[in-house]
Amino acid sequence: MSTILLVIAGWDPEAWLARFRALGGGREVRLWPDVGDPANIDYACVWKPPAGLFATLPCLRAIFSLGAGVDHLIEDVALPAVPIVRIVDSNLTRRMTEYVVLHVLLHHRRMKLYEAQQHARQWRDDIERPASEVRVGILGMGVLGRAAAEALVQIGFRVAGWSRSRKSIPGVETFAGKTELRRFLARTDILVCMLPLTPATRGLLSYDLFRGLARDGVLGAPALINAGRGGLQVEVDILRALDDGTLIGASLDVFETEPLPPASPFWTHAKVYVTPHNAAQSDPQALVANVLAQIERHERGLPLEHIIDRKLGY
Repeated sequence: MSTILLVIAGWDPEAWLARFRALGGGREVRLWPDVGDPANIDYACVWKPPAGLFATLPCLRAIFSLGAGVDHLIEDVALPAVPIVRIVDSNLTRRMTEYVVLHVLLHHRRMKLYEAQQHARQWRDDIERPASEVRVGILGMGVLGRAAAEALVQIGFRVAGWSRSRKSIPGVETFAGKTELRRFLARTDILVCMLPLTPATRGLLSYDLFRGLARDGVLGAPALINAGRGGLQVEVDILRALDDGTLIGASLDVFETEPLPPASPFWTHAKVYVTPHNAAQSDPQALVANVLAQIERHERGLPLEHIIDRKLGY
């Protein structure tokens, strides 16, 4: 019977350990740093493991990322040549879709304005535009991006998506590659970023990119929603764009440094919604069964699903 090693940083690992042991079908489940004999470890299920750990596990057969991203793994220069599997789960996808729809609506319905009026005890109604007049653009059209796009189309938004390679999604205008990025930005009033963090995307959300967003939209200026990775954004550029009116607002679920330091100006900025990297929390109740199903497939000689391409970084 195979052995699973859990390596979890930043979350409470006990719920994961209990769930793996309850559903593991007799597999031994160890919680790092209690590795025992490293040669006995067959699978590692991880979130932000220490660098170099995998090189000490000589019989490792596969690595499973317990979160939506895998950049925390790719950066390990001692990563062994075993499959790295990312989580694709309907529960996680629904959670991300909820977050994106919520924050698109917050900016579309100008809730920051009404929050300020509430605090000032002002009863003032402003013209509300229909969703059909607002252009949402999604950076990253993988499983999560596609689901969010489809939900926004159902509400009535004019949705476009940009990705490295061409996608085809009913009701969604699609753009692909560097040559079409500027055109995509120029038609976007609310920019939603759901890209993975790779060397090609690090720092992409910069002042220059914000300047390329639509200036003729019904919101008066574009808004930013980043539900991807903190390394995608240049935070001084976001603050600059908010302060000079290049951006009308921002919803930020991820940051360059997490937890967000108490001194960060984002906490108190009047145009910013801050959430603690919980747009699509990894729930052990839902995701452990997903991982174990993959392990069972592998042990029956079937190919693992959702293996990342190391060259692309996702």
